[in-house]
Parts: sequence; structure tokens; C-alpha cells
Amino acid sequence: MIPPVELLIATTNLGKLAEVAAVLKALPIEIVPLSRIENAPAVVEDGKTFEENAVKKAHTLAEFSGLVTLADDSGLEVDAVGGAPGVHSARYSGDDADDARNNQKLLQALTGVPEDKRGARFVCVLALCAPAALKGGERLFRGECEGRIAFAPKGASGFGYDPLFFYPPLNRTFAELDCDAKGRVSHRGAALRKLAAALPSLLSWVTSGE
Repeated sequence: MIPPVELLIATTNLGKLAEVAAVLKALPIEIVPLSRIENAPAVVEDGKTFEENAVKKAHTLAEFSGLVTLADDSGLEVDAVGGAPGVHSARYSGDDADDARNNQKLLQALTGVPEDKRGARFVCVLALCAPAALKGGERLFRGECEGRIAFAPKGASGFGYDPLFFYPPLNRTFAELDCDAKGRVSHRGAALRKLAAALPSLLSWVTSGE
């Protein structure tokens, strides 16, 4: 039997941590929250793509902690505003942004845009990185979920843009779904399932350093 691999989850977002834990709970992995790593460096997410930001976070924190690290960068792309907020999703309304202000700014940007022009997608890129002590290496997993932006927030679950992201197959916003239902259809759930499917080879890689 392969012993559990310690996996550092490089996020302080409790919602993201819960989603990761829910998908990986049956796997031979011991999840290490970032809060357990003292003096962990803050990583400036200045990449131009989700992939660049995810790899930077995973590599930096893997080297600092000495642990195999899973980091993600995710965001919302809205067609009517040229794919914004994109990689700037978390700070769309400024450096002191919060979910409410980000949602308000997006709604204002879409004033007058009809329902059939409000197409959007959530994107998640996961980067799994081993530190140099394990001979390094990285893997990327991408997930997307198509939907549209509602005219007003609805629902009390989730986080970020979930109250505005309407998912037509379930006729609900993401904030109206419980964690399990959201995980089955979400961008992060899709990326995590790809990670889970690759687990046998990944465990060999992180334990052997190959």
C-alpha cells in the first residue's frame, strides 16, 4: 500500500480548500492547508495566464515548504467585456476588492447587455509541483464550465462570482448549489477529477522524483 502523500494546498480561500478536500477525500493524500506553513511567502500573481499564475504559486510554495504543492488560478471570463475579469478576477474592483464589489462592478459593466449576450465561463488551472529535493517537476490540469451572467445575485452558497454565474443545465446559479452539486459540474471540479484520474502515475512521480 502506498503511504499517504502530504499535499500542500496553496490557498487561504476556505471555499477553494473545501472543494479540493471534497474531491480528493477518498485518495491516499494527506491535505496540508497553507495556514499550517509558518511565514509562507505571499506570491504576487502577475502572470498573463491562469497557467503562469498557478505554476508560480505552486513552485514558490513547494520550494519554501519542501512539500508537493497544489496551487490553482481560476477566474471568470465574460464574453461581452472581452474576457474580463479573467486573471484579474479576484481583484477586479481594485487592490482592496471583495466579492460584493467585484460582483457589483461586473453587473455595472453589463448594464443593458441582453441575456443572450451574457455568455461566460469559469476557468480553473491546477498546478501540481514537487520541490527540487524531489527532483522537481510539474503537472497542469485545466477545467472549464460554461454559463452566463445573471442580472442580479442569487443564492447564499459558494463564493466569488457564484451568485452571478447562472448554469443553464441546472437552472441555478452556482450560489444556489450545495458543495457536492457544484463540484460535479464546476470548473474546479473538472480540473480536480483530471488530477484524481492521473493519481497513480503522479504518486509514483512524487515519491520517486522521476
